[in-house]
Amino acid sequence: MKKILYSILCFGFIVCVTHAQNKTKNKHYWQQQADYTMDIDMDVKTYQYKGKQKLVYTNNSPDELNKVFYHLYFNAFQPNSQMDARLHTIEDPDGRMVEKIGTSEDVKTVSRIAKLKPNEVGFVKVNSLLQDGKKVSYEIVGTILEVTLHRPIKSGQKATFEMEFVTQVPLQIRRSGRNNKEGVALSMTQWYPKMAEYDFEGWHTPPYIAREFHGVWGNFDVTLHIDKNYVVGGTGDLLNPQEVGHGYEDKSKPLKLPKGKKLTWKFSGKDIHDFTWAADPEYQHDIYKMENGIDLHFLYKKTLESKYIENWKKLQPKTAELMKYFSENIGQYPYKQYSVIQGGDGGMEYAQCTLITGQRPWGSLLGVTAHELAHSWFQFLLATNEIKHPWVDEGFTTYISNKAMDKITGRGAVNPNSGSYRGYNFLVKSGMEKPLSTNADRYETNRAYGIGSYSKGSIFLSQLEYVIGSENVAKTLKQYFKDFSFRHPTPNDFKRVAEKVSGIHLDWYLNEWSQTTHFIDYGVKTVKGKEITLERIGAMPMPLDVEVEYTDGTKESFNIPLEMMRGNKPTSATLLKDWGWAYPTYTFEAAKLVKSIDINKDGFMADVNPLNNTFTLE
Repeated sequence: MKKILYSILCFGFIVCVTHAQNKTKNKHYWQQQADYTMDIDMDVKTYQYKGKQKLVYTNNSPDELNKVFYHLYFNAFQPNSQMDARLHTIEDPDGRMVEKIGTSEDVKTVSRIAKLKPNEVGFVKVNSLLQDGKKVSYEIVGTILEVTLHRPIKSGQKATFEMEFVTQVPLQIRRSGRNNKEGVALSMTQWYPKMAEYDFEGWHTPPYIAREFHGVWGNFDVTLHIDKNYVVGGTGDLLNPQEVGHGYEDKSKPLKLPKGKKLTWKFSGKDIHDFTWAADPEYQHDIYKMENGIDLHFLYKKTLESKYIENWKKLQPKTAELMKYFSENIGQYPYKQYSVIQGGDGGMEYAQCTLITGQRPWGSLLGVTAHELAHSWFQFLLATNEIKHPWVDEGFTTYISNKAMDKITGRGAVNPNSGSYRGYNFLVKSGMEKPLSTNADRYETNRAYGIGSYSKGSIFLSQLEYVIGSENVAKTLKQYFKDFSFRHPTPNDFKRVAEKVSGIHLDWYLNEWSQTTHFIDYGVKTVKGKEITLERIGAMPMPLDVEVEYTDGTKESFNIPLEMMRGNKPTSATLLKDWGWAYPTYTFEAAKLVKSIDINKDGFMADVNPLNNTFTLE
């Protein structure tokens, strides 16, 4: 065990050193650093807390900064906020954020935010803000705090910001909040003033509408004072377990619980870009220790029905299996703990933890845990800007979690992501589809966002197996993690890794699939004896796998590369001449008289009309 722990510590040290070098020594790539020290005093009766925050900000950019910006997410949970306004204007508002009133003949959908009372809204009030000990001027506009610096932060310099603030936790409506539908007291996500990201594209300061996030890498030291009956779990490592108990303590050592009505919890999180916690007086806290030294924490209400408690117990070894699968197929999870916590409003990933609703059937509980845990790689270690590229975050997570579920449940599906193909086909035919490059908040419908980001996003990888081969995709994922973990990669970064691994040009693939709504539709046009003519009907070009059965009963597989791939995937099929995308048809001659043809037999190509993919001689 000592050797295992030593190896983990060494790995973490190497990662941290590499991460620091990436930020400061590569002129073509840089990222900012935000190190937080926070002291939070929580009143569980009023759901308000007083906070002190010290933030050391390092400007690793080549630019001089005259302003900085913070996110104040809780301000979204107020009547007339932009989040509230969006619920009134979008065609299909999130059902968790609205309620229906009226009779069956006259039903109206009403924003829950609009109905919040003064003691139910969320807010962050900044009482004071200093830069290097001097007051700075600032303005709060919705969920953004704009700070005008009294001294610019030059390239390579640091600045220390000290803030005192008062916050009220909103009634649970979306992700964050108090008293969720399952009775969890505090789901503390997006709860603190958070420095906005500044990168090669500039400042990222979108208003919080309800979608995704983008954060600055850094370190967190968080001290929380809260009612002694509350059990806390979340991001980071607990530094004082013997002073809080609640299942965190080493039972071979004496507890040192302080006198008084509150306990002080001290957490430390290193090389992360967010910090989340949840708390409830009825939490049951279980720890599942993995063989590699990682502790899995499970916090769920002990008052759950017995059938749900049984599911939470069953979940623990399965979560370990999932952790092992993702570590083996993407890259080793680098932290010492991960927490699965009952809370929130569904399932949502955060740094080193997830909040999920807990009153679920077994399959649902396992599935949502698989998905949210996979986000620890796609978003929290490979931290793509999910506001601009939600499909990379959600789609890649869906792809790998579906494969993990297929593995640990023993289903053995030919294509574990087949459900994504069905969702995508529905989206294409609905007329609602938007390019995946659409900003997460700018989709016209939630349905188009969800199917696009999750389903079409996952097909990007599943279908890439069809283009460059499954072994190359597996190698690409591992190399992508090696090259870009603890960074903010872009879709193009992933594409370049795939190109280097496979030797195949893929600019066309990234462009067609993510920046257009072109769809794939190939068909068998004519068969004359041995001569086969195929046609491209949809606008998106693809390489083709074709299986031919001859009249004598034998079969032969063919692969037709796309000319602009400048190569072909590893295959045992008969390799034919490239197909230039501008040609609408392609003709080749088989070895014998043809009885039947099947394009895309295994279904990995997202052809929207499979009816014209086959031919059988009558």
